[in-house]
Amino acid sequence: MERATEVATTVESSVESLVAVLEQARLAQNPAVPPAQLRVLTIVAANRHTNMSRLAETLGVVPSSASRLCDRLEATGLLRRVADPRDRREVRLLLTPAARRMLADLRARRRAALAEVLDRMPPEAQQELVRALQAFGTAAGFPDTREGLRTA
Repeated sequence: MERATEVATTVESSVESLVAVLEQARLAQNPAVPPAQLRVLTIVAANRHTNMSRLAETLGVVPSSASRLCDRLEATGLLRRVADPRDRREVRLLLTPAARRMLADLRARRRAALAEVLDRMPPEAQQELVRALQAFGTAAGFPDTREGLRTA
């Protein structure tokens, strides 16, 4: 058990470094979108049929809090609320083209920031990292399903 605790401490420290690299990329964006608003945009981007109640549930907040986040995003031109064509009582949340561009730009900034750090690592260490992260994802119940770098 002691070994697992030592590994957990190292992983926690490494994750904090990873989060710092990603956060620097987010803050370099102009204007920087606050983390809570970015989470809303990410949720809406991942699910075309997001409505206010699903968003509030996913965020773990009351609907009025989710609505205020959406108000801010709508005011900045990143989110639209439209009546759901299947049920006019429901309001569907949609990303604007500006939000899609902003998310794509952020993704590119994050990947560039990560690549800059990874370039300072030897290729063998990069491959070990990929294998370890894939094993961690599998152990956590989130197997890597994206198309990308695969190890043999």
